[in-house]
Amino acid sequence: GGVTKLEYGSYLAACLGYMAQKQRDRVGIVTFDSELVTYVPASAKHFNVVLHTLDRAKATRPGHLSEPLKLMAEHFKRRGILLLISDFYDEPDDILEAIKPLRFLGNDLIVFHILDPREVDFAFEEASTFEDLETTDQMPVVPQSFREQYRHMINEHIETLRARFSEQRIDYALLNTAEPLDRALFSYLNSREKLMRVR
Repeated sequence: GGVTKLEYGSYLAACLGYMAQKQRDRVGIVTFDSELVTYVPASAKHFNVVLHTLDRAKATRPGHLSEPLKLMAEHFKRRGILLLISDFYDEPDDILEAIKPLRFLGNDLIVFHILDPREVDFAFEEASTFEDLETTDQMPVVPQSFREQYRHMINEHIETLRARFSEQRIDYALLNTAEPLDRALFSYLNSREKLMRVR
């Protein structure tokens, strides 16, 4: 049921890229897992290549931010607006450390934290075996005994990320794949406009 986090993130990137292109801004893309997978330099001329790259993106290996973001910083010598789209399953300290090189270059960084509703609510009823889609590792879980502990952990993780990004003056938006993308995007853009007026 519904779209995957990767599909949702790809649609989001395509929408924001399209809006940037309509304003005649340069648009590029980097996809990564634990290393860089594809890199399309920012340009005003090849938005179709960006869309093709998004269409071909696959989640096949575990993702980690540190190494790819260091390598990305080498490609982004020119200041701009960078959108980082991830499920952010790293420790908050590691995430903030990973984005330092991009911030050091003076980029305006916006992060989109995308989660599946089941990752937020853990609304499973029966004992099941869960499989990690990136590593294919399997783990048996009894939902009733784990649900409250899990919800507490995920909420604490979200609030820590929100606070840490705010301290660094980095825009943070939590998106749930159950929410229609147009509504989520409108809500974010509306809040960013207000934020820019405050700054």
